[in-house]
Amino acid sequence: MGERLLMKGNEALAEAAIRAGCRYFFGYPITPQNEVAEYMAKRLPEVGGVFVQAESEVAASHMVYGAACAGARVMTSSSSPGISLMQEGISYIAACELPCVIVNMVRGGPGLGGIQPAQSDYLQATKGGGHGDYRLVVLGPNSVQELADVMMDAFDIADKYRNPVMVLGDGVLGQMMEPVEFREGGDAAPMPKPWATTGARGRERNIITSLELNPERLEQLNIRLAEKYERLCKELVRHEEYMTEDANIVIVAYGTTARIAKSAVHRARKAGILAGLFRPITLYPFPLRPLNSLADRVRAFLVAEMSMGQMVEDARLAVEGKKPVYFYGRSGGMIPTPEELFQQVCKIAEGGV
Repeated sequence: MGERLLMKGNEALAEAAIRAGCRYFFGYPITPQNEVAEYMAKRLPEVGGVFVQAESEVAASHMVYGAACAGARVMTSSSSPGISLMQEGISYIAACELPCVIVNMVRGGPGLGGIQPAQSDYLQATKGGGHGDYRLVVLGPNSVQELADVMMDAFDIADKYRNPVMVLGDGVLGQMMEPVEFREGGDAAPMPKPWATTGARGRERNIITSLELNPERLEQLNIRLAEKYERLCKELVRHEEYMTEDANIVIVAYGTTARIAKSAVHRARKAGILAGLFRPITLYPFPLRPLNSLADRVRAFLVAEMSMGQMVEDARLAVEGKKPVYFYGRSGGMIPTPEELFQQVCKIAEGGV
């Protein structure tokens, strides 16, 4: 690890992207992620990269599409309504099996919503988001340090699987300042991309397109994508468990909510309740098997989210009815407090909510 720096989340993830070899950024302003674009506008020219503020989110996503076709390490960032506008380009990128990184600093919705933090884009992020049969790899960090770490991983994952990777954060993570250390080994050379459209002198030309009018060939594409997503589910699942060894009640939470849930776990333990925390880091692929295994030895789960209930669907799918899965959520930019989650744990300990 290198020098320890105090940085804002949005700036730390941007610096991590540059250290991971990202040299192209295309985006459009929207709060609460504007610091990402501002940082890229300043830093990318210093390392020989290119920053373009597009005329819209739709245009930005298609600029990413073009750079990814050429094999570049490229990213964009936006926030909920902006990500919705990008969905056309994201679907094309996924269909063409192109690597890129997309950051979504979620704001409260639906609609234009507010700039306060929320987790109400979970379903859009993890179930595809746009049209067609595709998935993104989705990572849900919970600190400035982890934002930087997953950004450096995200480019490698995108290249390895030839798939878009989304880093899902919120205004708390993007705006907060914490110490961060960047891993050694940044600026790593991207892996070879013989499929890229880099000029065809001396070889057969590469063709990248998502237009496939032959239904048999289109089905073959969808089957190939499905096989890749199955491989992701076997190879890429990440999660963290905290004080689950002897826990009776386990809170399932990710991102900012997981930090709050950890405080609730401490309060419950002081009150004599054996509570623990299960934190998915890969939101897609979701850690189904680890959570299912935990269901063999705990009494109940409490899923906590800054939404009206989205990840809880995956948690219930993972638990397969073995144990009760309760839910507590705040939405619209409201953030659950440790006391609120502690009270929910107390109700479960007393017999239910």
